[in-house]
Order: sequence, then structure tokens, then C-alpha cells
Amino acid sequence: MDKIFNNTEVAFSLKSDTELDRAYFLFKMISNEPLVRIGTAVTNFALKAHLPVDGLIRATVFDHFCGGVNEMDCLSVVDKMYTKGVSSVLDYSVEGKEEEVQFDAALEMTLKTVEFAKERMAIPFAVFKPTGLGRLDLYTKVGAKQSLSTKEQSEWNKVLDRFEIICKTAHAKDVALLIDAEESWMQDAADDLVEDMMRKYNKEKAIVFNTLQMYRWDRMEYLKSLHERAKKDGFYIGMKLVRGAYMEKEHKRAEENGYPTPICAFKQATDDNYNLAVDYMMEHIDRMAIFAGTHNEESSYKVMQIQDAKGIPKNDSRIWFGQLYGMSDNISYNLAAHGYNVAKYLPFGPVRDVMPYLIRRAEENTSVAGQTSRELNLLKTERSRRKVK
Repeated sequence: MDKIFNNTEVAFSLKSDTELDRAYFLFKMISNEPLVRIGTAVTNFALKAHLPVDGLIRATVFDHFCGGVNEMDCLSVVDKMYTKGVSSVLDYSVEGKEEEVQFDAALEMTLKTVEFAKERMAIPFAVFKPTGLGRLDLYTKVGAKQSLSTKEQSEWNKVLDRFEIICKTAHAKDVALLIDAEESWMQDAADDLVEDMMRKYNKEKAIVFNTLQMYRWDRMEYLKSLHERAKKDGFYIGMKLVRGAYMEKEHKRAEENGYPTPICAFKQATDDNYNLAVDYMMEHIDRMAIFAGTHNEESSYKVMQIQDAKGIPKNDSRIWFGQLYGMSDNISYNLAAHGYNVAKYLPFGPVRDVMPYLIRRAEENTSVAGQTSRELNLLKTERSRRKVK
């Protein structure tokens, strides 16, 4: 198969010279781990002290990794990317909330993005995080099968209602719905909830998608067992495959609480796990839909090769590729240029509320071997190409 991901002219066709220079400067900073640690600490301090840093954050890291401060703010970015065949997933990236009023606000925002997706070809999916609709500690308690107090049960019933409202609306409007995965200790409750929604709303095709974090060594077993239940109960499986984004937190909690880490021992084991999941889902694509959320070129080629070998059209609606906005443009735009279905996760929200997401992105780029150096090399190549031209 032809290698297509080195074409930087296609990858950065939407970036002006100024935007290209900003991206290079940003990834140069992110490549310095001590600088990321210091910058994170300083940013957190400035936000807690209510210092006027929003403008600086917006002009640098926010505008590179986010679509805007609200859903309307994102539409110019959505339309611009779609001129190159790259779709968007509007991702309300406000994290760490604990109040019912905030969960209700997240519900309303998610319903709004479902409506956006219904109205626009450029937005093929809606998405939400389970902890956007309820407290992480509550999911943890439910997943551990611990008894809930009367107040907690009432709270959990509201979480169930929010899931039901969103999934029912997505089904009614025929909008595919991605539900993100989070920390392993809350994921059992989320998995059970999402499976219930699949059983209810995936009778004709995959509308509700769960997420598998393949840096967890137990996820292939879960996928296979879910498949057996799907065959028995007659529903389709929608699944977003990712490697995972909570590694340091997972290791730390496992060590502190004296249980084996749920994360694969080696990076190669994670890669193998991811590719096994791709193989399995593509083998059973008649009853599954896959959203391959990856910044890994080899995993992307793997999906493409299987599509080609099976004679599956590049734009088959059951097969999507996904990357985060501001990262791996060489994969996204080259896939789109060759006719594949590809969507960028486009985070949005108030600058201060989105900072936990942005900090995680910076830390992820710092910790994932080769991620930042690859971005820098591609940006450097394109800057050189434009200067020669």
C-alpha cells in the first residue's frame, strides 16, 4: 500500500504561514518536559488566582487545540476543514464538574450538538463524556456494586435519565453518538450503561458507540464478550478504538491502592492490542461499526489495508478514522484526500473550563514517545517546502 502520510502540502493546506509558525513554536515548547511541568503549574496558579491570562491562552494553545468557546464559534473551523473533506465532532470539553446544575448544562449542550450534527453533513457524530453527566465517584461506586444511599440512588437515576435522553434523541435524529472512555475505576458502570443503550438503540445499525482504551490489557476480552451478547440479543456494536490518555493516573492509583495496573506493560503490547481489536472488528464488520481514533500511522494503514483486501469502499459508513484537532493533520487530511471517512475531534468550551483538557493534551504529547518529534518534523518539512517554493 502506498505511504500517503508524508505529504505535508496536503496535511497543512489550510494553515497560513503564521499558523504554521505558531504550531511549530507550540510543539517545540511541548517537546520540553520540564517546561510543560512549569507551564502547567504556572497556568493553574494564574487561573486559580483569577489573573487575566485568558487572552494569552486563547492566542496560543487554545486556538491550536480547540475550535472555540462555544458551538457557534466552532462553525467557521468546521466549514473550513470540510472544504478538504475532513469532518468534525463537536466535543464539549469541560471537565471535572461535580454539581447537578453543571451536569444538566452538559446534557443541554450535548443535545444541542446532536441537533448540529443532524443539520450539517460536516458533523457526522455527537459525543459526550460519562462524567459530564454525573460524578466520577458515583460511577466508581456503582461499578464496584456498592450499595448507594437514598440520595446517591436519586443522583444515579438522574445520570440514567440523562443517558436515556441523549441516546433516544440521537436515535430519533439518526445521529451517531460517541461516548468517551475515562478512568478504569469508573468504566465498568459506564460500560454497563452504554451497553444498555446499544441494546435499546442499535437494533438496525450502530447509533451508540462506546470507547475501548486498548492500553488496557483486558479490553479484547471485553470486546469479545460484548460481541457474544450482541449476537444473542440482536444488536449492533459501535466502538471507538483508542490507545488511552490516563496512563500516569492509572499507574499511580494502582500503586497507591495495591492492585495490578490495568495498563499493558509495554508500548508494543498496547500497539498489538489495538491492532488485534482492529482485526476483530473488521472481521465482524457486518455487525459492527468502527471509529479508529488513532494518531498512529501503522494502525491507520492497517485499517486501510483490510478495507482494500475485503473490497470495502473507502467511504463505507461503518468505518471512520478520527484524530484530535491540532494533531496528526498528516493523517487526517491525507486520508480525506484519498476518499476515506475522517473526523477531527473539535473541543470547545470557555477557556478556563477547557484548561484540564488542554493540560492533558500537552502532557500526552510530552509522554508519548515520538508524538511531538513527528509533529515537529512534519511542520519543519512544510515550512522548508514553502520557503523553496
